[in-house]
Amino acid sequence: MSELDMDLNDDEPTKRHYFGSTHKRKKAQEPAKTFSSQEMSQANDQGGGSRTVRLHLTHIDPWSAAKSAFMLGVTIAGVLLVAVTLLWGALSAAGVFEAITGLWNDAAGSNSASISFLSLGRLIGLTMVISAIEITLLSVLSSLYAVLYNLSVGFTGGREWTFTDRS
Repeated sequence: MSELDMDLNDDEPTKRHYFGSTHKRKKAQEPAKTFSSQEMSQANDQGGGSRTVRLHLTHIDPWSAAKSAFMLGVTIAGVLLVAVTLLWGALSAAGVFEAITGLWNDAAGSNSASISFLSLGRLIGLTMVISAIEITLLSVLSSLYAVLYNLSVGFTGGREWTFTDRS
């Protein structure tokens, strides 16, 4: 049975994945049956109970986790850059940076023109450095989590979710 196939009646998914084939024999696959909308509405009206599906998460591919985390990190970095730029623009338009620079010059006792440490270029550069660190850490830690999860599934059984139909 491949990893893409899912046997909903399998009560030992971790043994199947880590210790070879399943203990049960694979049944012959039946062709899928299609239902008309009238048959579906009759089945819902009869109230034959809710359907339940159990899902076992027994393996996380570390490379897929790293790729997904990288894309999430790039998205967060883009949002962070836009937010910093908009916030800097709003504070600059309000005159906050000129007030801070004037306060600094008064406290330092200097009337000469000084270099503004709160310029947009420096702030964007700092944001890009922080974003690069964030992307790297997110990718590495998600891969590490996937490897640790895969190692722990053998003795914990993995994560199980139960989904039910609300009809």
